[in-house]
Amino acid sequence: MGLYYLIILFIGIILIVKAGLEAYKKGSIKQRNILFFVVGVVLVTLSIFLFTPGSSEFIADFIM
Repeated sequence: MGLYYLIILFIGIILIVKAGLEAYKKGSIKQRNILFFVVGVVLVTLSIFLFTPGSSEFIADFIM
């Protein structure tokens, strides 16, 4: 499962960097860049949460 969490982390980092580079190159922030940034932050936050010990128990308690 850790491989999937790592893939989610890398996708999130790539989206954040892509949004930042597009905003820097074009000099303006568009709705697409904001969307990429927000999705990237959510993916990075999710993967960091899933990497923490005890996250599976928290999710199991949350579902039940």
